Amino acid sequence: MRRRFTYFVLAALVVLAAGASSTFAARDGEQTYVFNGRLLADAGSSTSLYVDINGGNRPALKKLVGQSDNQYFAVDSGTQFLRWSHGVPTVVAESNLVAADIVSVQVRAARDASLAQIEATPASRVADRGPTPGHAGKPLWLFVGSLNAPAANGKVTIHVQSGNWLALRKMLGQPQDQSFSYGARTIFILWRSGVPTVVSPSQLRVGDRISIRIRAPRADSLQEAEQVPASHIGDHEPRTPA
Repeated sequence: MRRRFTYFVLAALVVLAAGASSTFAARDGEQTYVFNGRLLADAGSSTSLYVDINGGNRPALKKLVGQSDNQYFAVDSGTQFLRWSHGVPTVVAESNLVAADIVSVQVRAARDASLAQIEATPASRVADRGPTPGHAGKPLWLFVGSLNAPAANGKVTIHVQSGNWLALRKMLGQPQDQSFSYGARTIFILWRSGVPTVVSPSQLRVGDRISIRIRAPRADSLQEAEQVPASHIGDHEPRTPA
């Protein structure tokens, strides 16, 4: 089993390095484009958002080559607006988004779509982190898997199936079943139909897809990181495109 998981992790690392998550999302002819930036105008009840783009995922950045940093993105009644505060997301109205806020715009569109076509497609989700979201002082360890047992006594045990580059590197040669710590400051979020709700550890269900985020030094071992209380634990969290 350990050798099998080592092969799994090695394959996953290759997938991450190649940016294949976008490829998987695009098997149906579409993919998710993520544009990050700062709002240049209050959203109000407009049918578009004006954003000064300073980042995004690989598919989005490829479309921006040779284009202006300032772009308009369509939104409509089907767009979900999330406001993040102290690690907790809340569904809000479009009018809550104001100039200078840091936003992340997600759009589903064809792989061969032009930037203009992408921008004309209403965004599926817009996340707003306010004007000064701050920066984490330690790197992120992300583990994703199915919950093995009810959370109890400050521990959550999952069958690890994926994660980010740092987490998967530390999983090399380790069993897939791992226990992680949580504490009084750990935020538990349950996602239902894309809508987040703050819950208690006891509301996590065995078998659910769990995402565990830990902020710990890059040099830590897996065992050391597991002793650090998770900052955020998500249940059925939407997958974030790379």
